[in-house]
Amino acid sequence: MNLKDKLSTLPKRPGCYLMKNKNGTIIYVGKAINLKNRVNSYFKGAHDYKTTKLVSNIVDFDYIVTKSEKEALILEYNLIKEYDPEFNIVFKDDKSYPYILVAEDKIPYVSVVRLKKNSKYKGKLFGPYPDVLAARNTVDLINKLFKTRKCQNLKKDLCLYYHINLCLGYCRYDVDDKECERIKDSITSFLSGDVKDVVNNLKKEMNDYRDTLNFEKAIECRDMINDIEHIILRQDVDLKNKESFDIFSYDYKDGYIAIVGLFIRDGRLLNSHHFIDYLIGDPQNFVTSYIYQFYNINPHPKKLYVDNDILPFLNEAFDSNVLTATRGHKRELLKKAKLNAMTFLEQNRSIIEKSENFNLDVKDEFKRIFNKDIRRIELFDNSHTAGKNTVAAMVVYEDFKPLKKAYRLYKLENGADDLKSMEEVLYRRYFRLIKDNLDKPDLIIVDGAKNQINVAKRVLSSLQLDITLVGLGKDEHHNTSYLMNDDCDIIEVRKDSNLFFFLTNMQDEVHRFAISYHRKLRSKSSIKSILDDVKGLGDKRKLILRRKYNSIAAMRQASLEELKEILPSDVANNLYNKLHEEEG
Repeated sequence: MNLKDKLSTLPKRPGCYLMKNKNGTIIYVGKAINLKNRVNSYFKGAHDYKTTKLVSNIVDFDYIVTKSEKEALILEYNLIKEYDPEFNIVFKDDKSYPYILVAEDKIPYVSVVRLKKNSKYKGKLFGPYPDVLAARNTVDLINKLFKTRKCQNLKKDLCLYYHINLCLGYCRYDVDDKECERIKDSITSFLSGDVKDVVNNLKKEMNDYRDTLNFEKAIECRDMINDIEHIILRQDVDLKNKESFDIFSYDYKDGYIAIVGLFIRDGRLLNSHHFIDYLIGDPQNFVTSYIYQFYNINPHPKKLYVDNDILPFLNEAFDSNVLTATRGHKRELLKKAKLNAMTFLEQNRSIIEKSENFNLDVKDEFKRIFNKDIRRIELFDNSHTAGKNTVAAMVVYEDFKPLKKAYRLYKLENGADDLKSMEEVLYRRYFRLIKDNLDKPDLIIVDGAKNQINVAKRVLSSLQLDITLVGLGKDEHHNTSYLMNDDCDIIEVRKDSNLFFFLTNMQDEVHRFAISYHRKLRSKSSIKSILDDVKGLGDKRKLILRRKYNSIAAMRQASLEELKEILPSDVANNLYNKLHEEEG
């Protein structure tokens, strides 16, 4: 049945449709209230850039009828997750916002968590936070203000935090239940924005320290007050009632769409979310799919306010209340979200367009060179210092964008021999790929030329893998200069071309990733080698030192008296002498 005949058979019922290219690959999944009208609309009239590009690649389609719009929305989400179509680009990384968890345990403990579907955390959740750094800064502030358990798991003995009066010694002492509950209630109030008592107590302490000329402690109190004002107080939206809810709105123009979310918690604007991309299909379908995907990797709010035109579809799909606002503060916030979407769209659509043009140019260059479409690329690099702490890194680009969840790090055994290191990492990577039936790349890039190419060919041959392979050749200044194919033929790349910039960026990314891991191992090795030689310094004391000083350099800057505050006098002397002996 040809495409035209197949279109005529579509039912006027809700469901999902799966667009396919000439290879039978599913390139787009959509949902519809009326399958016949929706799918036929792709092949009638003029469309914006991205939809036109999609339609030009469609040679066939399948469809699945559902009982309701809600069922279609859920099915669409699951099909996108299963097939990862090229033109469905939202939420591929499944990365949720960070939250702060106040644990349900008797002992007060707070931590940063990212919520995954079906994940169950015992305790109270606060968030979402703008990024993990903001959440960690808030947890650090709580741990300074309240005598919480700082260790992830209780230790066998008292740690540094007890000795500096930031913990009640939960590992050794049976702390009164009422005191633990009081601390947890105070933390909950603090995260809910009730910080007045905390700030007043800090101001009193600051004044007391100042009066006794203890200016160092007074400065600490002042800094904590400033942190509270920066982290907790700045987000008020002047709501009369301390409600918690989310708001989503959108705007679209000239083939682009922007979506903005505002997250109100206890009357405070805690965070906002922005998204922009090309628009495929009608905007209401796009936005409802986007919001549904968003709340499959983030907790549902008790209430969600949206624009009136997307309300019916979402109201059926969510257990929480989906509403629209016609007056009052919520209406003003909905207008604010709409205005932010309009502004974000206007400011950023040119960036999207330039990025798309760049990626298309790179894609065309790869197709010219390899005579096939390149979608997934894996690039490898090694790092070591005089044969020690040898590591390798793999970065993955999909559709010419970094796919960071697929990045991998490897600790290697083969020392300073770069070729053996390359052989080891490639074998480990692609043996695992076969064993676990992972996605094969369209292109493998090794950081090197003829020798590295030959090693990679040998590994792929031993595993009976047929994957396109190239190496990045360098000039006399060790800069990327050309590509080399698996026949060791040089492929010239113009240094003013987008392909050259893309390859250089990839090389910088894998080098950064490898070096950061190598430095981490080297730092741990450095700390271990020095501390192991200090008499009287056991594992527990090393742990205390590493928590207070995160590097050898920081330990060297500490005075003998400061070391004696956390170590016995003779051990502190031994460590001080060893540190400065190594320095000399």
